[in-house]
Amino acid sequence: MLRSFVGFPDKLYRHTKEYIPPFYSDELEDWNPKKNPAFEYCDAKGFLAYKNGRIVGRIGAIVSHKANEKWGRRQLRFSCVDFIDDYEVSAALFAAVEDYARQMGCDEVHGPLGFTDLDREGMLVEGYDRRSMFITYYCKPYYIEHLTRLGYGKSVDWVENLLVVPEDGKFMEMMGKLSARSLERYGLHVANPKNKRELRGYVKQVFELVNIAYAELYGTVDLTDKQIERYANKFLPMIKPEFLCMVLDKDERLVAFGVVAPSMANAIKKCRGRLFPFGWMGVLKALRKNDTIDMFLVAVHPDYQSTGINSVLIEHIYRGCRKHGIKYAETGPTLETNLKVQAQWKMFSPVQHKRRRCFIKKLDD
Repeated sequence: MLRSFVGFPDKLYRHTKEYIPPFYSDELEDWNPKKNPAFEYCDAKGFLAYKNGRIVGRIGAIVSHKANEKWGRRQLRFSCVDFIDDYEVSAALFAAVEDYARQMGCDEVHGPLGFTDLDREGMLVEGYDRRSMFITYYCKPYYIEHLTRLGYGKSVDWVENLLVVPEDGKFMEMMGKLSARSLERYGLHVANPKNKRELRGYVKQVFELVNIAYAELYGTVDLTDKQIERYANKFLPMIKPEFLCMVLDKDERLVAFGVVAPSMANAIKKCRGRLFPFGWMGVLKALRKNDTIDMFLVAVHPDYQSTGINSVLIEHIYRGCRKHGIKYAETGPTLETNLKVQAQWKMFSPVQHKRRRCFIKKLDD
């Protein structure tokens, strides 16, 4: 049943070139209480819709007790929602989720959201003709029509930008000066891990900084040690030192980091998200040779925000881009209200090419 739940979008979007699946094994683990530490504070349930003997839709329901406690709400998150263009199907899926929400004592349903802020979130509402990222959802325009008809409205939006990596040497010179000035002024330095073993030594600090820097963002909760270990195992194999920058203070405490990786979208599409038996070869090739990077995470400690420290991250990653022939960068979803992050992209000729939305509905008693 779980494999049918995870595999349904691959069948629904089999002939849609813009759709990029997630890693199949990761999706299976997400919904396995024995594999996903989020089940320590979450209850979750998946639903499948059948019509004429075949699967025509799916939806996940997650109650994050930790998030509800933090934000003072009684909300259920819907997740992993996909369905054919049939209102009878979408209505049945959301009715099941809303009934489950009432059973769990919730009075609102919102989503798409995952177990944590590092999972996929937001329903595509602009950019259907653009290739997705493996860390984001894809859907067709009719989804919005169905949710609106079912009484769901906007809660928040995230936007995504396509950036152009400057080829002008003057840009590198300018960023180098800004970077050096910021490091000297605040007594900071850049970490230089020589291998994955040394890099792993910074993992706990990286995610501790995520907890601090992302604390006020929509729906976030602190990651536990077990979750940190899980996400580290998921992302570390994709990381090259040239595409990771970590800034430390004089006491070797992490105050800022940025991590990107060559886009694996085409390789994951080709293997349908399955690394074995042969999908891993295409992914390794994509990591070695590419013209586009995906921007995963950027975090700056609140004490160092608005200090120009971002120039250190940009300069380091920019050098890696030039070295590996990278021409474009895709930002992950960023809250439209996060104006500080939006402003820093202006120097890269940004094109806001995708938008995704968290919908919400107040339940009747």
